[in-house]
Parts: sequence; structure tokens; C-alpha cells
Amino acid sequence: MFDSQESLKGNDPETAVISAALTGALTTRDQCEHIPYTPEEIAEDAAAAREAGASVAHIHARTPDGSPTFETETYREIRDAVRERTDIVVNFSTGAVGVPVEKRVAYIEETAPEMAALNMGSMNYAKYSESREEFVFDMVFENSFSEIRAFVAAMNDAGVKPELECFDTGHVGNAEPLVKHGDLNEPLQFSLIMGVLGGIPASVENLAHQVRQLPESATWQVIGISRDQWPLCAAALSMGGNVRVGLEDNFYLPDGEMATNAELVGEAAKLVRQVGRKPATPDEARAILSID
Repeated sequence: MFDSQESLKGNDPETAVISAALTGALTTRDQCEHIPYTPEEIAEDAAAAREAGASVAHIHARTPDGSPTFETETYREIRDAVRERTDIVVNFSTGAVGVPVEKRVAYIEETAPEMAALNMGSMNYAKYSESREEFVFDMVFENSFSEIRAFVAAMNDAGVKPELECFDTGHVGNAEPLVKHGDLNEPLQFSLIMGVLGGIPASVENLAHQVRQLPESATWQVIGISRDQWPLCAAALSMGGNVRVGLEDNFYLPDGEMATNAELVGEAAKLVRQVGRKPATPDEARAILSID
């Protein structure tokens, strides 16, 4: 049997952190018209997500035409626009394929968001369409230890809390030598990403298995991709975990209706309350996640 106290780890049993992944890098308005592109649009979505119950905004920068960008000035504009509108915790992505580490480190050093994603291992990263019987995309997502350590060093120097993004159980284990070496400082924040082809399959059993591998002091959230998002959110919240929703991961409400970011957050907030917890405010999230 899975012990609820074991699953809690460093999370708050009464309060749940809801993260909103607003943009993503691959999703487009051809797929969902509600995806924000410009700094102003992203900031408006961040404020709406905060109003709906989110305390963290996870952000990939885009150009006005929706292409991904890694320019420091764009990230600075996003940070400033979000800060003008809301007190939500700002969390910038660092993940990319084919973009030099130095370019991605630069905007973390220059903008110093409160949190930033730290991808914890390499993997095949793909999407397969059963209806079309073909791969929609197929790539290798490379994150060597030397690259991970470069990001950690930049985050430590800038006072940024690393968000350890783990697409498989082995990625969870990759944190251990970095803690022993003094690169990562506990308590750690883990994001358990489930349902990406090439990573761990989405199931409650697999979620429980991953949570068991976490350090006792760690905080954690689940990130369920597409249709797996809602059952995994419900399971994680019942286990005392935190959750991430948003258009980066999933376009649809549980009833199948296409949603906005704020609507996805609102649905997650309902789940939080249904399990007897409450959505964290940004300041509560900062305390739970040990953000200075």
C-alpha cells in the first residue's frame, strides 16, 4: 500500500501549488487559438491564471508569429510585463533542441526569474499520431551532465530556484550525484512529467513509483500530457502533491471542450478543493518551494 505521508514528502498537506504552463515551445494557434505569443499576451494570461488559482507561471518565449525564441531581451520583456500585472512566481523554460547552452544560460543570468526549468536527462522525444499512423515529430532531447551542471551554476549565481524536470525515473536519480557534488542544494523541487513518448508512460502506478524515489525533503508536482492530465492531477492532489496544467501540456477541459489557460487552472483549482486542500497563493508557493 502507498503511504500518504510517504507521498507527501516536503509538500504542504493543506495547500497545493498550481503551476500554469502558458505557452510551450511546439504548440501553435493552428492547434489552439488561445496560446499567447507576445510578452503582453503572456502577461495577461499569467494574470488571468493567477486569478483562477495558479501561483506559478511556466513560460517559453515566443516571437510575435509564434516561433520559439531564446533572446534575452524577449525574456526580459516577458518578466517585466508579468511583474506589472501580477505577483505570480515566474518560471522560465531552458529546454531546447539545437540551441547552444550558452544562449539559454544567458537569459537566465540576465533576467533572474524566481524559478527555471532544469531538464534532468537525455531522451527520445516524440509524438505519434495513431489516426495518421505516423510520427508528428521525432527528436533527441539531449541534456548531458555537463550541460545540466552549466545551467545549475548559472541558476545558483543568479539566485534562481531550479525546477528539476524529470521525464523518466532515471532522471530522478540523476539529481543524487549533483547533490553530493554540491551543485544542487536541498530541498529540491521535482516536476514528474508523464505521457511523453520516449519517457515514462502516464499511470498512477508509475507516479507512485517515481514519488517513492524522491528525497524526503523534496517538493514535487505532476505534469500529465494531453488526455492523461486530469486523472494524474487528481491522483497527485490526493497524494499530497502539486500540479501543473496549461496549454503547453493539454488543450482540453475534462469534458473535451477546448480551453484557455485560465480555464484549465480553474478546473485544477476545483480538484484541489475537492480533495480538501486549497490553492496556494504566490507567497505561499514561495514558502512551500523554498524560493528565497
